Amino acid sequence: MLTPILKKNDKQARLLILTVSFVIFAAIVILSKYKLHLDLGFNVHLFAALSAIINAAVSLLLILAMVAIKRKNYLLHKRLMLAAIVLSVCFLVSYIGHHLLAGETHYGGNGTMKYVYYFILATHIPLAAIILPFILFTAYRALIGEFGKHTKLARYTWPLWLYVSITGVLVYLLISPYYVPQLY
Repeated sequence: MLTPILKKNDKQARLLILTVSFVIFAAIVILSKYKLHLDLGFNVHLFAALSAIINAAVSLLLILAMVAIKRKNYLLHKRLMLAAIVLSVCFLVSYIGHHLLAGETHYGGNGTMKYVYYFILATHIPLAAIILPFILFTAYRALIGEFGKHTKLARYTWPLWLYVSITGVLVYLLISPYYVPQLY
């Protein structure tokens, strides 16, 4: 096993994790109601493509981290999971940037794919909204060396996080044909 990086302080960690999770959730909700009209000199939907690439990378990192932990390569697992967290922060920045600059895009397809898209979206959005504190609590348990509690949380966090990251890519692939180039 690895040496703990953080000193255990559940009360302070709980407050910090819940505060960060709430602030990020509130920022996404509030900022989704606004659109900035800026000419950046390029199609702002590139932010959506960047978000999808980041989500795909997070999915790959999560899978590789699972393989590493199954092989008892704890250091590699830790590095992969920390990289997934860092990339998830980058995703949030890109996601907020895209929605601030591009506004809302409505799905334009029909038939079976319309139902597939809305099913994926209906599962993706609520899980994406609630996964952050689970990720942070799971990471916290590992960083303080409580590997038993970390493992119990990770049994739920990991598949949900993987689902959210994969469906994020699918949402992009399904909605991107309906992006309209932003002209100002």
